[in-house]
Formats: sequence, structure tokens, C-alpha cells
Amino acid sequence: MPAEASAHLRLLGQNLAIARKRRRETIGTWASRIGVSEPTLSRMERGDPTVSMAVYATALWMMGRSRALADAADPQLDLGALENDVRAAQARSIRRQRKAAGAPTAPARATVSGRSAK
Repeated sequence: MPAEASAHLRLLGQNLAIARKRRRETIGTWASRIGVSEPTLSRMERGDPTVSMAVYATALWMMGRSRALADAADPQLDLGALENDVRAAQARSIRRQRKAAGAPTAPARATVSGRSAK
């Protein structure tokens, strides 16, 4: 697991622990409500990557924050994909401009005895 992802998972666990404590819930009560053992809840609160995502999701749901899961991968916030879309649009625009100007859009193929080389 990348170090940055591991750090964020630890922070998520810490934040979930704070949420539990602010609600004055014991580990035993919170674990029971989530449907896991106390050791599993403790591992979740430490950000253990081996804890099921369902446990994290249920803890977020108990906080009223389950929507945060869907928001984490919201396509509108995917900067890498958005950058690719912008580059592709720019390339299409350049090709259209070249075509309108009569410039070749792709390099010409070499020919061998009147046939195009493949």
C-alpha cells in the first residue's frame, strides 16, 4: 500500500475513533452496533488496511457520513481523468484547425512502388 494511502487510512481510523468518543460510545457498544468484535473495531480505529471496507462504511453510516464513500471517487473530482479529457479535447481542436487550414492531420505514409507501406 502506498505510504500516502496508508497515512490517509490511519487518519480515517483516528477520525472514526474521535466520532465514537464524541458520542460517548464505548468500544464494546460501538462494535456491537457495527456488528464486529472489539478487536476489529480497535484495528479500524488504527486505520488497519485489513479491516473490511464494510466495517469502515458502516461506521461512516452510523455517523451520518456514508455519502462520503461515493464522494471519494466522484468522477467530477477525478483530476487525472479531467486532465486527460482536456488534453484529448485540445488535440481534437488542433486537428480540426489543421484540417480547416488544409494542413495534413497525420504524417504521409511512405510508398513502395505505388503502394502504401504498412
